[in-house]
Amino acid sequence: MSSLRASGVLLHPTSFPGRYGTGDLGLEAYQFIDFLAASGQQYWQVLPLGPTGYGNSPYMCYSALAGNPLLISLELLQDSGFLEDGDLWHVPEFSGDRVEFEKVVAYKMPLFHKACNTFKEKASEVQRTKFAGFCESKAYWLDDYALFMALKEAHGGASWYQWEPELVTRSPEALEQWGKRLNSEITFHKFLQFAFFSQWSQLKQYAGDRDIQIIGDIPIYVAHDSADVWANPKNFCLNKETYELDLMAGVPPDYFSSTGQLWGNPVYNWEHLQQTNFKWWVQRFEAMLDYVDVIRIDHFRGFESFWVVELDPEVKPEDRTAEKGEWVKAPGKEFFETLRDKVGKLPILAEDLGVMTPEVEELRDTFDFPGMKILQFAFGSDPGNPFLPFNFPRNCVVYTGTHDNDTTVGWYESREEWENEAILRFFGQISPEGIHWDLIRLAFSSVSNLAIIPLQDFFGFGTPARMNYPGKPTGNWEWRYWGGLITPELAERIKNLTQTFGRAPQPKGTPE
Repeated sequence: MSSLRASGVLLHPTSFPGRYGTGDLGLEAYQFIDFLAASGQQYWQVLPLGPTGYGNSPYMCYSALAGNPLLISLELLQDSGFLEDGDLWHVPEFSGDRVEFEKVVAYKMPLFHKACNTFKEKASEVQRTKFAGFCESKAYWLDDYALFMALKEAHGGASWYQWEPELVTRSPEALEQWGKRLNSEITFHKFLQFAFFSQWSQLKQYAGDRDIQIIGDIPIYVAHDSADVWANPKNFCLNKETYELDLMAGVPPDYFSSTGQLWGNPVYNWEHLQQTNFKWWVQRFEAMLDYVDVIRIDHFRGFESFWVVELDPEVKPEDRTAEKGEWVKAPGKEFFETLRDKVGKLPILAEDLGVMTPEVEELRDTFDFPGMKILQFAFGSDPGNPFLPFNFPRNCVVYTGTHDNDTTVGWYESREEWENEAILRFFGQISPEGIHWDLIRLAFSSVSNLAIIPLQDFFGFGTPARMNYPGKPTGNWEWRYWGGLITPELAERIKNLTQTFGRAPQPKGTPE
């Protein structure tokens, strides 16, 4: 990470406006990058970009390395010759401020199939060569992922550990037989990944040409029902007979939940991972660094120690909580040393929120990873609160809030009057611009090297624009903004603030 002062915007691509029900990697994405450049921003932070499953959470994907097909731009597929003009004439009436995921899937998937069939029939030699090269270079994860998705569809969406025993245990004969049977479906999923990564690479290049770096997000855990766990079961703590979970990841009671959070993910078999010299983890980081510039590690403390809950089979899944668990040590230092030996300098941000221990802080600081500071956590306690700006170290990233928080306006309006007294003592009074601009100004003026602001806060939106409610299984990740909201006037206002607090881009050649 650079030691120069800078700032950026947090926005997931699904939140872009557009005709097709969800944000994608087309025109609106390029216009957003133009907005970032015009407003003097140097970073764009996104949530995980993988193919989502139940609940549409980007933190619960079918693959840690694949891209989400819903982000593929239909218009760019058309530009590539894989769809015709008439294919995009009849678009359903989609919500302009929410992603209706099921409706989007129903609309886009038939068009993706048509694009794939057109590719098979009419792709140029250059396009075919690029596709073959992509499949070869990504084969170490793409082959398993494409087969996994094809098998999942063939089994009516059932989780992999509910398939036939020979598929659950990955019998080579069964995999070969099903691979031949599902050849067309496997090619389809490879085509979707080719389309996603082609479009993403072009967008990333466009951002890089405008000196915008992309911060990606690695969730420490992967979904149980994923190609990652199916293809690499020894990396995880699974029941040796059923491949179900006896142990589950989560966190104990905290700010977000009085009963803790039970995430549904398997925990790692770190002993086995160490024996492989962390091969799977290294490949995961290397793959991420192919398409982002910086990686935020979600739940960083899990690399030092992780919360494990032993599941009671007598308790219904909906009644389980994360209160009764234990912290188990993880070999984080050994892993990051191995990763550094493999990839060199580690452009990593550590999500170090929640209850941190001296050991977690030591792991973070040993590798000089910036931690996170959330201004919404700063008020209501004593002056020693680590989220108050005068307690910040320079090597950190400050946010008004994250995807897991309410918007700043929603947060302020939902607080009790006595709680807001602490804010008034700090600011003196709330400015006529609103609490969101007060916190944005506070973030930009802090000593933190990097300030990241959710786009909702620049708009001054309330709770309906919140992205996620931790612990709520459905109804999240749906917010979108209307076209026309990222105006030249807003860009100029942000640019002035960026320049005032020394976060504007430095002239070329300026030493760090």
